[in-house]
Amino acid sequence: MQLHPRHAWDLTPSEAVALQKRLRGAVVADRAIDLSGVRLVAGVDVSVKRERSRAAVVVVTLPGFLVVEIATAERPTPFPYVPGLLSFREGPVLEEAFGRLKAEPDAFLFDGMGTAHPRRIGIASHMGLWLERPTVGVGKTRLVGTHAPLPEEKGAHVPLIDRGETIGAVVRTRTGTLPLFVSPGHLADIPSAVALVLACTPKYRLPEPIRLAHKAAGDF
Repeated sequence: MQLHPRHAWDLTPSEAVALQKRLRGAVVADRAIDLSGVRLVAGVDVSVKRERSRAAVVVVTLPGFLVVEIATAERPTPFPYVPGLLSFREGPVLEEAFGRLKAEPDAFLFDGMGTAHPRRIGIASHMGLWLERPTVGVGKTRLVGTHAPLPEEKGAHVPLIDRGETIGAVVRTRTGTLPLFVSPGHLADIPSAVALVLACTPKYRLPEPIRLAHKAAGDF
């Protein structure tokens, strides 16, 4: 599929923070995903082992979750682990994997954050600028923000708030399990991001596209 690169990846951590602050203004996080038009959803994940990174993008049908395509890429990990700068660690290998896709997904679910990020540009937002398709961040642990108590039943969700701004939602995708931290990446808003994640989570805690991508990324 066609990508829209915004910059080179050879940056220091301080340069990466400055770039995030500049790019944040390009992120669109208040536009609802047209869920009625979503037929193909891609799950996106990266696994790092011994300083090598493997990216996987798994495209599935919605509904049904039939696998349409799996695109992978592998390369040396180019950037240190710095909280809040995940996209600079995983971006290069994801760019390669995205470039190999033949399918045209209607939306992408990332194992990582969107606007639920200190500078409001987690990996789902950052790479959403490359894809120019609706993207959603699905974090397993909270990076920033606070929230009210969350009911135990599946489908429950409450706002995730940071410095007075609602940056995402805390979502229970399976009764009695730990919640997920869902936020718009790019060309999405919070309600439609939550709805898409719940539509893609019929059984397990993780959305099915991300669960499949996690398996594919770890297979090396």
